[in-house]
Amino acid sequence: MNTTPSAAPLAVIFGAPGPVLTRAQFDFFRDADPLGLILFSRNCETPDQLKRLCEQFREAVGREAPILIDHEGGEHQRMDPPVWPAFPAPAAFGRLYARDPARAVELARLNGNAIGSLLCDHGIDVDCAPLLDLPVAGADPVIGERAFGSAPAQVIALGRAFTDGMLAAGVTPVIKHIPGHGRALVDSHKQLPTVDVPLDELDRTDFAPFRALADAPWGMVAHIVYPAIDPERPASTSQAIVEGLIRKRLGFGGVLISDCIYMDALAGDLPRRCADVLAAGMDIALSSHGDVEDWTRIAAAARPLTQDAQQRLVRRRTTQQTVDVERAVRELTRQLAA
Repeated sequence: MNTTPSAAPLAVIFGAPGPVLTRAQFDFFRDADPLGLILFSRNCETPDQLKRLCEQFREAVGREAPILIDHEGGEHQRMDPPVWPAFPAPAAFGRLYARDPARAVELARLNGNAIGSLLCDHGIDVDCAPLLDLPVAGADPVIGERAFGSAPAQVIALGRAFTDGMLAAGVTPVIKHIPGHGRALVDSHKQLPTVDVPLDELDRTDFAPFRALADAPWGMVAHIVYPAIDPERPASTSQAIVEGLIRKRLGFGGVLISDCIYMDALAGDLPRRCADVLAAGMDIALSSHGDVEDWTRIAAAARPLTQDAQQRLVRRRTTQQTVDVERAVRELTRQLAA
């Protein structure tokens, strides 16, 4: 148990390499006290195992720490079939929206509520979804079916419905990838993208969904250079973008977490990357991979959560309105195929 519960946790979320914590991993988390844990398919084998892993991490840090997952639906979900249901891809709701906007919005809310219900049942309380990116012709396919569409109004309506449904289930959504990954010509997992588009055009298009959902509780910032704002640094390490654009121009007041610092879009070693995103004004650095050796170096470069970040993390818990997940997925599949 953490012996200093009043101290602020470290402003980092780590990802563990397997389905259980080893003794060394447990001891590291106990001593370093990172804010939370993020889960991937490698961590998700069975419902009982997954619940125990969440309990194990919280036991290590000695508090009800946030546990995150990337569970968007389609090919981008971490609790994989056949153990868990296959949720529709976000693009399916976009295609329905073109024919029947009201029904698409209703189903997007049901989808958010069903995913939230599933996560809540396993002890997971933050989902890195939905994407509010607007893909364009010729862009790298890394976004593709993960997006609700390319029209700002459509993405705003479906993104809002999804987040409302998830919040109703008691799970925190993370809108991403602020301020927009849809125009990137390369995948930021592999290279550093540059979106060289005038600011007024970005304002009308890519930024619009993030401005409309600026009241979301969490947001994830992209590793992308926007020369119209900062020609030298990607958004996640740019104070001009984090503070000037995201906080002030877009009005986002929630928790800001970086995209993963292991991604090849960032320069420097892991400690440098962690320090850079936190120095830019990010609340949390995300470190999705590695093990104790990497984590120790990253932790040494990090800092505790700021007071502002701690205040942003405090969220009002509403009465959970969960649904029967299997039934909801059957209904979603039926209606989206109609």
